[in-house]
Amino acid sequence: MKVVQSIGRAFDILNEISRNPSGISELSRSTGLPTSTVARLLYSLEKLDVVEREGGKSIYRIGPSIVTMASSVNPTQRLLTAAQPHLRGLVEILGEAAGLAIPAGHDVHYIGEIDSPHPVQIRDWTGTSLPMHIVPSGIIFLAHWPDDAVEAFLRHPLDRFTAQTVISPSEIRQRIFEAREKGYVWLFEEFSEGINSIAAPVFNHTGSVLGALHSHGPSYRFPSEEMEKVIAKRVVQTAASISEALGFTP
Repeated sequence: MKVVQSIGRAFDILNEISRNPSGISELSRSTGLPTSTVARLLYSLEKLDVVEREGGKSIYRIGPSIVTMASSVNPTQRLLTAAQPHLRGLVEILGEAAGLAIPAGHDVHYIGEIDSPHPVQIRDWTGTSLPMHIVPSGIIFLAHWPDDAVEAFLRHPLDRFTAQTVISPSEIRQRIFEAREKGYVWLFEEFSEGINSIAAPVFNHTGSVLGALHSHGPSYRFPSEEMEKVIAKRVVQTAASISEALGFTP
């Protein structure tokens, strides 16, 4: 079924205005629509409070009705909805479970996951909250915190979950630095023996970290030595695709 032309054109205009408030002539150039069409659509959108003029001038921006509707959207649900097709694709490629987490104070909270097709699987951690220092999603969140917030976190007692858990503040700082540099981080058997995992950040339309994409699997197969960097590249690419679906422009 085809998109109604006038609705499609209206959304083209709204997409342009959301990125850069503009006048009729500029919108005509950026959308490729005739000036008369842009003016007609803007007139209707303005009457509905979907767009408004800046200070009564000829520059249009997103209006109050769109802002009101957007404020009613649960950001967690929006993240899950935008991520679903990308999560499925990642699971198909890697053959391991993939999911999403969000920050919750000093914890990581898992909000959704798609299971691995393997007969031997890692349990679904959806609904679980874990300390940031023991899982890669947590290191990703810390990597996007201001330094003073990171230091405040490191002053809290850091629990050890396995013999591999890193609780040294200096080592965690180094991991945070590497996560900032690389855009991803691996952790090996630090939350639970026999589980390795990787995570990369997911950004919202403002460039803030909304969540983290992770993939994990049994340590005996994930990752194989020659696949560690290949997996990392794929996870970073998938996280970037989810970010773009949320309106983030690198």
